[in-house]
Amino acid sequence: MSNWKTLLLRIGENGPEYGTSSDAKEHIETCFGVIRREIDRSGDEVLSFLLQCAEQLPHKIPLYATLVGLLNLENEDFVKKMVESIQTEFQAALDSGNCDKIRILLRFLTALLSSKVLQPGSVVVVFETLLSSAATTVDEEKANPSWQAQADFYVVCILSSLPWGGAELAEQVPDEMERIIVGIQAYLSIRKHSSDSGLSFFQNDDESGNSLAEKDFVEDLWDQIQALAANGWKLDSVPRPHLSFEAQLVAGKSHELGPIKCPEQPAPPAKLSRIITGEQKHEAEMRYPQRIRRLNIFPAGKTEDLQPIDRFVVQEYLLDVLLYFNGSRRECASYMVSLPVPFRYEYLMAETIFSQLLLLPRPPFKTLYYTLIIMDLCKALPGAFPAVVAGAVRALFEKIADLDMECRTRLILWFSHHLSNFQFIWPWEEWAHVLDLPKWAPQRVFVQEVLQREVRLSYWDKIKQSVENASALEELLPPKGGPNFKYSFEDGKEKTEEHQLSADLNSMVKGKQTARDIISWVEESVYPAQGFEVTLAVVVQTLLDIGSKSFTHLIIVLERYGQVFAKLCPDNDKQVMLISEISTYWKNNAQMTAVAIDRMMGYRLLSNQAIVRWVFSSENVDQFHVSDRPWEILGNALSKTYNRTSDLKKEISNLSKNLLVVEKAAAKAKAELEAAETKLSLVEGEPVVGDNPAKMKRLKSQAEKAMEEEVSLRDSIEAKEALLNRALAENESLLLLVYQSFMAVLKERLPDPSKARTLQELKSIGEEFMAVDLEEPSAMEVDNENGNTKKSESKGDKSESLYKVGEREQWCLSTLGYLKAFTRQYASEIWPHMERLDSDVFSREEVHPLFLEAVYSGMRIEEVSSS
Repeated sequence: MSNWKTLLLRIGENGPEYGTSSDAKEHIETCFGVIRREIDRSGDEVLSFLLQCAEQLPHKIPLYATLVGLLNLENEDFVKKMVESIQTEFQAALDSGNCDKIRILLRFLTALLSSKVLQPGSVVVVFETLLSSAATTVDEEKANPSWQAQADFYVVCILSSLPWGGAELAEQVPDEMERIIVGIQAYLSIRKHSSDSGLSFFQNDDESGNSLAEKDFVEDLWDQIQALAANGWKLDSVPRPHLSFEAQLVAGKSHELGPIKCPEQPAPPAKLSRIITGEQKHEAEMRYPQRIRRLNIFPAGKTEDLQPIDRFVVQEYLLDVLLYFNGSRRECASYMVSLPVPFRYEYLMAETIFSQLLLLPRPPFKTLYYTLIIMDLCKALPGAFPAVVAGAVRALFEKIADLDMECRTRLILWFSHHLSNFQFIWPWEEWAHVLDLPKWAPQRVFVQEVLQREVRLSYWDKIKQSVENASALEELLPPKGGPNFKYSFEDGKEKTEEHQLSADLNSMVKGKQTARDIISWVEESVYPAQGFEVTLAVVVQTLLDIGSKSFTHLIIVLERYGQVFAKLCPDNDKQVMLISEISTYWKNNAQMTAVAIDRMMGYRLLSNQAIVRWVFSSENVDQFHVSDRPWEILGNALSKTYNRTSDLKKEISNLSKNLLVVEKAAAKAKAELEAAETKLSLVEGEPVVGDNPAKMKRLKSQAEKAMEEEVSLRDSIEAKEALLNRALAENESLLLLVYQSFMAVLKERLPDPSKARTLQELKSIGEEFMAVDLEEPSAMEVDNENGNTKKSESKGDKSESLYKVGEREQWCLSTLGYLKAFTRQYASEIWPHMERLDSDVFSREEVHPLFLEAVYSGMRIEEVSSS
């Protein structure tokens, strides 16, 4: 990389590019001296790279803005061209809805105002354009209030840019600044308060009823900006290097921005209904998501020295680094620990990362990315960050009973993976008390699931060794045994006819006989004599045993002999039995159960409906509150189903784009052929209509080929659309089955609505029952994996006193939590079928209010039916 690019990239950092100096003023002067000379040789390249740096290193925007201000003193044309480029990109970002680019470019424009590059009035006009669009959007008479998320985003962009230029605006154009403030106040007075219902990290936040009383994100940010203005726009988190050059910069010519235009939001539907309005609101929130949700993990004292606006700015810095360095984890960690702020922020950094890891409805990146970043930060700050992360885990563990079920699952996946990168070291003795809790207590289930996920990432003996300081926790480890093969010839078991059939099938597979040969053998020799259940057990157990050595072995077996399963289990009823047999074979290995079922669905040997029916069958329902196993399998089935639909939509979109290209090519070829046919040419001295024969032949060939390609593409699109329509119909049937299954199992266990209309009331029922000594164990009580009952009556009494929610109530809480989580996760796929679901499931008289609350909370529908 050339020297000038390195200087731009590393400006403001400690490094060899700037010697040993850490003074921002010296960095800017050094960089300016090199860049102004480089502009004469490659101005366009400098302009493009400088803009790219400002966009992708936005925490350095004040440095880049000051640099541009100095360049403006010597090369007004270059800076004018840069301003025009910024405006062009900003308009393109508005048109495409590129939220990150809109936000960053507006910040850069505001910082350029501070460096005298832009007229203050130009920035004010941009603010007023965004404000006008926002106010119009939430006006119920003029526009579409369902798109308030877009309006809120525009206002947040304005507010979040003011720390970078509010002081200059207030000083240079106080009247215009006051007009902006009044416009924001007017907007806040007509917008609807945005509830976090359904997106809260903790269930009790939804239950508390404070969500309407507390300020939402926009209102809270507005309060922070007001406090900043009252403090004279002084804050520690935004460097102001332009002040060192103020005497020089004031001599520069300030440029004007041209007008910008905000895109129109979709028109309101002709017929308003809760479902149509809700679907548009969901679409708006997906396109303009709220990127920060406050997650309070640590005591206020850890960050009490920070102004709220400083906290917000540092969070912006951290999220920007996470965004722009998502492909370079070590660079990401390096920038995160060296932000341009004069105070320590390890606790704030941990809270910000965990808030993203647990962000609902979905985090910006996969869990793995945050795992790697936290790991690298622990290595970059070995004396501070590991203890901060450990403190965050302990704090979240204390509140695990109230943590949203989806957040809990993500936390389990992250924590187990995190420990695997640090030799599985953790002071487990701190959590050994969970064994005194009932097996359904969330803290106990959390520890159990973490240990089971660790076994997946390592091996059983290693994880047993990692808990030796709390050896009693071995009770929560999964069984050590491997496959549960019924027809093993070991251990001196009695050899039955089924054992022989299994051996015969094994020999046929080893003899490389085809799937057709095995199907013939099953139909002629096994099924007539043994019946379906025995035949199914022999075939499934034997083939799974052959494929049990590794994932690869399993895939090979399914590819070669999948048709045997398909022939044996062609309908949903038999596929449910097939899944049950898979679960029996892999009862000691939840991971292999999930993998086998997922792969068999991928090969279309199992239908998604069969998987849903099996998950809600009696053998799994009683495990809903103590194991993640059935939920993992259900989640895999739903994800695979919707991935198929998504893939079809992408394929149709790509084919449609290709069709446009081919249509143009076909039209061009046809026009050329027609033009050639009308020409007069001489053939053997005689005038003939048409170009020379060789050219005519080539043009005809091209036209025919283009027409054939167009017809082929149209046929492909038609076929894909037919598949998509069928898939959408199947999706609707699947959703109906899922919600009907949830409703059926919840109906059996939820208390009467008069006793429990909220989750808090549901918990209190359990506390009342747990306060009474029960002579007999709960009917739902499930023995642990080893088949043992509680170790002693006294231990059981102690555990009940430590966790006061009863098993039945905890089952309801967990199942409702997963219902809400699945609804929220697949909301985009559910909305197109919401009308059918509402009429066939949600509006029925027997629907429990808690069931409706979970569904509507997941869908972000604020008004819950009173039924």
